[in-house]
Amino acid sequence: MIDSHTHLFLCEKPIAELLEAAAAAGVDRMLNVGLDEMTNDEVVAVTETNEGVYAAVGRHPNDAAGFDDVAQAALADLGAHPNVRAIGETGLDFYRDTASPADQRRAFAGQIEVAIDLDLPIVIHARDVDGESAAIDEIFDTLDARAAGATVILHCFSAPQKVAEAAERGWYCSFAGNVTYPRSADLRFAAAKVPEDRILVETDAPFLTPQVRRKERNEPANVVATAEVVAAERGVSLAELERTIEANAQALFGW
Repeated sequence: MIDSHTHLFLCEKPIAELLEAAAAAGVDRMLNVGLDEMTNDEVVAVTETNEGVYAAVGRHPNDAAGFDDVAQAALADLGAHPNVRAIGETGLDFYRDTASPADQRRAFAGQIEVAIDLDLPIVIHARDVDGESAAIDEIFDTLDARAAGATVILHCFSAPQKVAEAAERGWYCSFAGNVTYPRSADLRFAAAKVPEDRILVETDAPFLTPQVRRKERNEPANVVATAEVVAAERGVSLAELERTIEANAQALFGW
């Protein structure tokens, strides 16, 4: 099993303990995702001493203030590291106001350029004010205009109304622990509709712990619990879904 999106540096347990638990659960590959300059350096360093851990580097929308040409050039340099397999997470977040929409758009556009130049997938973060869809709609429009033909991962997929449009574009949809929550019937329906060669699972650890472990902080080992729910919705065995997801991640990240 793989975890297509995690943040080891935010988890409470030491990395060695997290990886030991993941291995015991059968999770042997993961993408450790940076959020800013400091954590980007950290996630790359972790790949150099831990087999099966790969990195994504980017500037999160909530930390987009100050992203400029210098930051973009530094990201491009770091993105050339052989263990970096994606750029992001980037996108738009209109739920929080820690960075202005203008700053977020600037950082998003810059990271799209880096991803295209390096021929790496783009990891997308999208969050809207409850009941609205302005961020996700603008993300789709921006990617259509600036990233035609690029490989896109809609991380923590939370836009069931967009699943058909994502499929039309050939984008990957990665489902996190929130797909397991009782209120998330629409997400589970969407998980059943994603094409077989475009579905992924993730933890987004330490956030979005699957329902069966809601009292705990999330970690990569828990991706199996999310996969079990997705497999049930798709009417396949966990073993079959695991083979599918591992093949998708291999094609996407080259690990």
